[in-house]
Amino acid sequence: MKNILLVFNVKKFASRFILLLSLFSILVPLSKVNIVKAESTIYIRADGSVEGTDKIQRDGNTYTFTGDVFDSIVVEKDDVVIDGAGYTLQGDGNENGITLGDTDNNTVKNLKLTNFNIGIVVMGSDNNEILDNTITDNFRGLDLTASENNTVSGNYIANNTDGIALENVYNSIFGNIITNNSNFGIFLNGAGHNNISGNNITDNGQGISVYICDSNVIYHNNFVNNTNHVETDDSINTWDNDSEGNYWSGYNGTDADSDGIGDTSYIIDENNQDNYPLMTEYVIPEFPTWTLMLLLLIVLTGAIAIYKRRLLKTPIH
Repeated sequence: MKNILLVFNVKKFASRFILLLSLFSILVPLSKVNIVKAESTIYIRADGSVEGTDKIQRDGNTYTFTGDVFDSIVVEKDDVVIDGAGYTLQGDGNENGITLGDTDNNTVKNLKLTNFNIGIVVMGSDNNEILDNTITDNFRGLDLTASENNTVSGNYIANNTDGIALENVYNSIFGNIITNNSNFGIFLNGAGHNNISGNNITDNGQGISVYICDSNVIYHNNFVNNTNHVETDDSINTWDNDSEGNYWSGYNGTDADSDGIGDTSYIIDENNQDNYPLMTEYVIPEFPTWTLMLLLLIVLTGAIAIYKRRLLKTPIH
C-alpha cells in the first residue's frame, strides 16, 4: 500500500512539475517582450522649448529624434524642422501623431509614424513641408484642413484606412507612394487648385475621391490596381498638362503613332477626362528633396534676373 501511495505521489509531483515548467517556458519569453507605454504628450512650445521627452535634441530650430518615441507631438512654434532621423513615432491608435495647428513654415521629415488616429495633422497652417516620411497603419495617414501652400512629397503612405485627406487649396502632392490604403488613397473635399503629380497610387480602395471641388490639376500619376481609380461628385478637374496625363491600369486604348500617348481619352465621367493617357507607367524622378529645392531656386533666380533686365530696358515715358 505504501508503495502504491509513493508511486501515486511521485506521479502527482511529476505532473505538477511539468505544468510549472510549461508555464515557466511561456512566461519567460513574455517577460522579454518590450511593452510599449505611452509617455505624456510632447510639446514644442512657442518659445522653442521641448516638453515631454528627452529623445528629441534641439539645435536652433531643428529638432532631431535620438530614439523611438511612443506618443504624440504638438507643435506650437513656426519655422520648425522636425527630423525623425529614421526613428519611429508610435501611438496607441487613439491620438494624432504630429499636429501642426496655426503654425507656418514647418518641416516634418525622415520619420516613421504608425498606429495613430491621424499620422500628421496640418490645420490652419500654411507653407509647411511633409517630406520623406513613412506613414503606415493609421486610421488616416495625413490630414490637411484650412491650410494652403503646403508640400507633401517623397512619402510612403501605406496600409492606412485613408491615405491623404485635403480640405483646402493651393497645395502640392507629388512624388509619393500611396498604396494599400483600404478606403482611399487621396481624398479631396471642397479642395481646389491643388497640384497632384508624380505619385504612385496603387492597390487602394479608391485611388482619388473628389467631392465638391474644382480646378485641381492631376497628371503624371500612376493609377494601378485600385478597386476604383477615381470617384468624383460635382467636380471638374484637369487630368493632364495639355501634353501628358496619367497612367491608368485597365486603359484599353491604342497608340497608333507610338508616341506613348493613348489615341483616345480616358473617360472618368461626363465632366472629367484624361485627354493624354500614358501607355506606360510614368517614371518618377528619384533625387533628394534638396536637389528639387535647389532647382526651383535656380529657376526662380533666373526668372527674377530676366524680369529685372527687361524692366531696365523698358523706356520710361
